[in-house]
Amino acid sequence: MTSALSKQSLLFTTFSLALTRFSYCSVANANVNSNIPAIANHFGTKGRYEEVNSYLINDILSVNKSLLKPGCTNCTAIHVAAIIRHGTRYPSTKNIKMMQQLYDLVLNEAMNTNTWLKDIKTKWEMWYTDDMDGKLVEKGRDDHRHLAVRLATLFPSLISEENLRAHRIRFITSSKHRCVDSIVAFQEGLLNLWNVTEVRPSHKINDELMRFFDQCQKFVEDIENNQTALEEVHLFKASAEMKRVQMKMADQLQVPYNRITPDLVEAAFFLCSYEFAIKSLNSAWCNLFDETDAQVLEYKNDLKQYWKRGYGHDINRKSSCNLFHDLFNRLDQAAREIRFGHVSEAVTIQVGHAETLLPLLALMGFFRDETALTADNFDVQNGRTFRTSRIVPYAANLLFVLYDCSEGLRLQFLLNETPQNFPDIMHQAPLYDTVRETYRELLHGCNFEKECELPRPNSEL
Repeated sequence: MTSALSKQSLLFTTFSLALTRFSYCSVANANVNSNIPAIANHFGTKGRYEEVNSYLINDILSVNKSLLKPGCTNCTAIHVAAIIRHGTRYPSTKNIKMMQQLYDLVLNEAMNTNTWLKDIKTKWEMWYTDDMDGKLVEKGRDDHRHLAVRLATLFPSLISEENLRAHRIRFITSSKHRCVDSIVAFQEGLLNLWNVTEVRPSHKINDELMRFFDQCQKFVEDIENNQTALEEVHLFKASAEMKRVQMKMADQLQVPYNRITPDLVEAAFFLCSYEFAIKSLNSAWCNLFDETDAQVLEYKNDLKQYWKRGYGHDINRKSSCNLFHDLFNRLDQAAREIRFGHVSEAVTIQVGHAETLLPLLALMGFFRDETALTADNFDVQNGRTFRTSRIVPYAANLLFVLYDCSEGLRLQFLLNETPQNFPDIMHQAPLYDTVRETYRELLHGCNFEKECELPRPNSEL
């Protein structure tokens, strides 16, 4: 608000938001009445945000401001840095081809006469096409529109119309269309909330920050292009646990065991998850899996993320050095400027990928299990903290909130709008200097160029 909204404008804005909330809640309540798949909590990176925060199913704009209390008196939020995953998207072309292969097999070879299988054969049609290839769906746009409204409600003094007009809110995104479309939807959510029509916020594309993994030569060479980097995943695909899921699926379809490969099992799991994430449907495909099956497939997905984006290889974490330093540079700038009474950049909204968030979380020590995830310890990993279904669903978000308190600056971290303690720090919002001391080695090191360069051949030495 540039100065103060007129009474009439304020009433109109409040009424508009109330109508919007009513509309959102009506849709959400319709989803409550539909049948959510029993395995919906195990979809990993293909999961809905609402499964992480189930209260949003009843009210998509619901927030709990009491969670933001930093545990100290006289605190004012002065800066929010938000790193957000894109919203719900279509499958990749690679996964769509696998889905088509499974669908063809079911149509032509499955002999089971159960009603749900008849529904797949007679009522369900393969509607996914290669050109969809990871594009944002309308539900994904809503993910970000709704998130924008919730964050504006949580931080009204920072995510405000006044700050938007004053260019104190910065928007940065990956170049991928699903990320660009997500950040535009986030901006739409704010503009609709404030009934602003004459302002069009801009955004900057920065792949060095939001797709750092593509820029890191050592990661590309040692992980992305190296089959052995994911050896634990390959071993688990051939494990007794996966064999059991394959055989059970073959029995349900009544096809020979050798017709169901691990990739086709995963394709069926994807069909169940995408139908739910995109359309809020409990698809007939979900009948192929029970809770135990879903836990196996969730673990397979977590293994992949652990060894490709998490703690499995050191370069996974170190590839995020630039994003780590960018985050603390912004926090440091706000910490310096508040001494003079004004912070120039109130909010930073950065949109990337699950592959953006996971390495940064690992670099900072979040969700590190005492025992590494491997192909042969599925049975003892049921209570693991590295669970992507909870950490990086669609529209997952990392929020770093800097407070100016009477006893000094404090920093609070929220994952998916829920406070999390920093590793080895008990206070929910510790002194900022304490956080900086915890990450002192990374702040004085973690050089992206050094970590990501490939060793030179002997001939060049």
